[in-house]
Amino acid sequence: MKEALVSKGPLVQIVDSPVPEPNDDQLLIKVVVSGSNPKDWKLPEMQNLTANAGDDIAGIVEKVGANVYEFKPGDRVAAFHEVKTEGGSYAEYGIAWQHTTFHIPKQTSFEEAAAIPLAAMTAVVGLYQHLALPQPWSLPLPETQTRETPLVIYGASSSVGFYALQLALRSNIHPIICVAGRASEYVRGFIDKSKGDTVIDYREGPEVVVDSIKKALEGKPAIGHVFDAFSESNSAAVIGQVFEQAGDGKTAKFTFTSWGNKPEIPQWVQQNMVFVGSVHMAPQAKDLAYVYFRYIARGLQEGWFRAQRTEVVPGGLNGIQKALENLKNGNASALKYVFRIEETGQLAN
Repeated sequence: MKEALVSKGPLVQIVDSPVPEPNDDQLLIKVVVSGSNPKDWKLPEMQNLTANAGDDIAGIVEKVGANVYEFKPGDRVAAFHEVKTEGGSYAEYGIAWQHTTFHIPKQTSFEEAAAIPLAAMTAVVGLYQHLALPQPWSLPLPETQTRETPLVIYGASSSVGFYALQLALRSNIHPIICVAGRASEYVRGFIDKSKGDTVIDYREGPEVVVDSIKKALEGKPAIGHVFDAFSESNSAAVIGQVFEQAGDGKTAKFTFTSWGNKPEIPQWVQQNMVFVGSVHMAPQAKDLAYVYFRYIARGLQEGWFRAQRTEVVPGGLNGIQKALENLKNGNASALKYVFRIEETGQLAN
């Protein structure tokens, strides 16, 4: 089969590789569309690796392991491939574990499905494992009542932030204070202003962002939960000021996607970096992934959950390098780059 290997640069080389074999708890999936993520260029860059870095699979089940009971050959599925293992999504065939695979509803395209797995699960781990926010199905409240739990999502237009926003809305958590940039108007189309939700443009400067968050919290409980889905530039410094000026000085939770932000946050704030790879390791995290991927599939079916906007990069595997260069240079805003594998050209049978 054809497979794309990513190395520092980013540089991408397409090679011939054997079709991987699933173990008893895995599926072999014919990849129709692969999604991309910033980590696809960051890991090869930081760790000097050369590997198939793709982890978002959307395709058709080719073969299942002996213990797989939910899927069969021919099923349309999406899956989160285990990071830094063989069988990544930048190839004709990929490998995924049963608990990180879900059925694609009929009305959801392969392109949309490929934009979901890694980023959506990162949002799940951040919101419900690290921030310990109420599950969407916990203690249902009357329609007129909301959970007054202020939540700041910094980078709400990013893929992780966009999914975190949708899940927080499903959990009926408000006010949700979204910090975004070029795609602020896009994010504004999803929030519930009647419940205090708002969008703040970080391009207006740190002082304006902090003041705007304080204003949004007037008459509300102190800020106790922040999800930094951006984790770049000066986001940590801004969030640190938010805790100092709008927190209670006693307890709060902060989760982020990069270690680079940690030193800026007050000592009294509980800090955790989202490690989405935990869903392939820790038993409780595996359970979390199992439940939420099926819940997300239901959300797609019912319409309350939707994929991040996608842009199909022409050329299949040949388009990966250009897409990763764009991600590295910050050229993508509120969208996911995806690749139709069949467009690569001369594929093996």
